[in-house]
Amino acid sequence: MEPSSMNGGRRGELESQLVTSGMGKDPSRRAEEEQERVWKQKIHQKLMKVLDLSLLGTLGRGEAERQLEEIGQRLMSEESMPLSLTARQRILQQIQDDILGFGPLEPLLADKSISDILVNGYNCIYVERYGKLERESATFQNDTHLLNTIDRIVSSVGRRIDESSPMVDARLKDGSRVNAIIPPLAVDGPLLSIRRFSIEGLSMETLIEKGTLTAPVAELLKGIVQGRLNILISGGTGSGKTTLLNVMSGFVPDDERIVTIEDSAELQLQQPHVARLETRPPNIENKGEVTQRDLVRNSLRMRPDRIIVGEVRGPEALDMLQAMNTGHDGSMTTLHANAPRDALTRIENMVSMTGTTMPTKAIRSQVASAIDVVLQVERQEDGTRRLVSVQEINGMEGDVITMSEIFTFRRLGRDEQGRVQGNFWATGIVPRFQEHLHQRGIVLPLSIYDPDFGS
Repeated sequence: MEPSSMNGGRRGELESQLVTSGMGKDPSRRAEEEQERVWKQKIHQKLMKVLDLSLLGTLGRGEAERQLEEIGQRLMSEESMPLSLTARQRILQQIQDDILGFGPLEPLLADKSISDILVNGYNCIYVERYGKLERESATFQNDTHLLNTIDRIVSSVGRRIDESSPMVDARLKDGSRVNAIIPPLAVDGPLLSIRRFSIEGLSMETLIEKGTLTAPVAELLKGIVQGRLNILISGGTGSGKTTLLNVMSGFVPDDERIVTIEDSAELQLQQPHVARLETRPPNIENKGEVTQRDLVRNSLRMRPDRIIVGEVRGPEALDMLQAMNTGHDGSMTTLHANAPRDALTRIENMVSMTGTTMPTKAIRSQVASAIDVVLQVERQEDGTRRLVSVQEINGMEGDVITMSEIFTFRRLGRDEQGRVQGNFWATGIVPRFQEHLHQRGIVLPLSIYDPDFGS
């Protein structure tokens, strides 16, 4: 049965009660919660004695919830629970979440305002809303409860986690990225991190509204994708690299074959001709691993028009560069780095991880000829994700890769609410690829490179 992060009517009514900040509660409320917790455990134990889980697993989510509610209400009546109707509904909802879903995480997954869920042990959950971290009152019962939830998540996508393999990357059905690490590596108990995937697909118009970029920059990005330039998106953790990659991929023509390569599949391309590949970790005997480098090499035999690598982080960087240099124009990838120049240095370091004996100048020459544009994204201290730099790679001058910045975000300070103030500014440099785009029938007005127009 597939756990769901959206449960409809009654979920919405109870959500504000199930998930609250929980800080500063009065003693009477804490006593009520403790009483509910005790009764929940008692009813849950009785339910498990009378339930046929194998039969329950064959039912649809709605029918399973109906049966659980019916049995649970009967058990509550038999016990003559001294709790209000609202409290009983809360207990039933939590039991359903434990049996059919992801326990205390279910109401958090149903909250569209949450972008990250961070579990620091069974009794400590933080969430990120609108770029800011908040502690939640929801908790797991104990480490075993949390471990069971983690196991349910990872096993649903064919991954495993145990003492012999205490770290795992996985994903939820909606594409949200999951990382879990358990003892002995996690000293104070299991740790779980969920990077939410937006169910509502973002568009370039949405990014403009959110202040991630401006209309002239969006016009340029559309041109470089349709003009089949090779693009590297660089940024820190949670800066919006994958989101920008998803949005930009929407400009790829429908008649092109795209092969995507990821550690954990999360790209949501809308084109009809997409072949999605995902790495595989080693099995319990430490065999059967399939790396990103293996998949990049294999993708070259799949007749791709474009190759999109979710993130390069190792030796596959060399194969990606070679693919970009051998006819797979328009390929895209992301990479962790704090600045465009740092991104190129990281690629150089990754290529050296392959054990190649290529001289540094030859590696840099490959980088310069393979990548056309570097986009730098940044998550700023007010929680806003912004595209802060668009740079073109011009080529080599001696042993140095030369770059030209086309657009940049100029910070002007912060307002009274702590929001970052600034504007997007065109540097006035007309990129060399302007002529290349023109030859492909993509006409970008020179006015978008005007500093006054781009501000």
